[in-house]
Amino acid sequence: MSEIKALEHATLKVPYEILNKRFRSAQKIIDREVDQVMNVSRQVEKALEAEEPPMLSEVTKLMGNVAQKLQVLKRKADESITDELSVTQICKRKLEHLKGIMPQIRSTGEVSQGTVDQWKRIRLDRLVIEHLLRMGYYETAEELAARSDVRHLTNLDIFQTSREVEDDLANHSTTKCVLWCIDNKSKLRKINSTIEFSLRVQEFIELVRQNQRFEAVKHSRRYFPAYEKTQLNEICHVMALLAYPADTEMDHCKKYMDPKRWEQLVLDFRHENYRLFQLSNTSVFSAAVQAGLSALKTPQCYSQTCRNLNCPVCQEDFNRIALKLPYSHCVQSRLICRVTGLPLNEHNQPMMLPNGQIFGQQALRKITKEDGTTTCPVTNVKFTKPKIEKVFIM
Repeated sequence: MSEIKALEHATLKVPYEILNKRFRSAQKIIDREVDQVMNVSRQVEKALEAEEPPMLSEVTKLMGNVAQKLQVLKRKADESITDELSVTQICKRKLEHLKGIMPQIRSTGEVSQGTVDQWKRIRLDRLVIEHLLRMGYYETAEELAARSDVRHLTNLDIFQTSREVEDDLANHSTTKCVLWCIDNKSKLRKINSTIEFSLRVQEFIELVRQNQRFEAVKHSRRYFPAYEKTQLNEICHVMALLAYPADTEMDHCKKYMDPKRWEQLVLDFRHENYRLFQLSNTSVFSAAVQAGLSALKTPQCYSQTCRNLNCPVCQEDFNRIALKLPYSHCVQSRLICRVTGLPLNEHNQPMMLPNGQIFGQQALRKITKEDGTTTCPVTNVKFTKPKIEKVFIM
């Protein structure tokens, strides 16, 4: 359970952050509409308290305004409540999914093995989908979610939104990313994000690149003053672009004019999007795979003569992934036969060939032919009816 609690933090954190955002947005909308209702109500009171009694038509018109504002308030309140309830249901479904591994209230107080296996399959599909989304394989993730029927347990909607922004940035446009920044302005301010400033700088650079220098100056006067306290040095460097042609060979200018800055903007946006929802830069699937490989990794996994066929780390692909991971902490060692992958014990006693190579007793049947010739699988040396000795390990 400790492993689940450590890895599944983001599963509930993402819908919670969305719910928090919806709640605050709804609160602002309701407050604004309540102010509108109070304003028209005060107009009615003012008309009734006047020295000259108001005309019936005037009162009717004022009361009609109050009724209209109340209807708008009710409609927006219903919409806000519906949005919040939809996100709450997402939180509930994910919580129920995580609780599926907990012991059910039964006479035994245990979960059946079939239930555990099904829960693990659903969880694995969900983790793979999240990893595919992070890697940019959106269509594959969508297909897997539909086939496994786990869309309601994933963050597909969030990543689809980020996909649209990333595609827009890849097309050298900042429109959608700026709208995203405006939509999440308060949260980005709390985490001290600089993504909006980077976008404004890139817009300035593009104006200079198109030789629209007067427009670039107007752009800088409109957006840069808000960042003078924190980004003054960067602003000075960027403004220096006005003094050079767009195709200058100055290293200082070439850095800003490099088209690869758009690729960096995509990465910056992705990073800020993770921070916004308190997601780590590494997917849960990747963390789980690395933890599992590290728990199995031993120095023998990187020895050409000591690899185990049944060891995941000894497989070529996993072997590269685990290269920089720490070795497992083994308190007790186990000897494994290199041919069969079975442990060496009283049922599979270690036997030594004349050349000093040791294998399990059950492996001798595989490396010995009918004529009594034994071929060492490590050195390929052949022995005719060799003297094979039993090995005792203290």
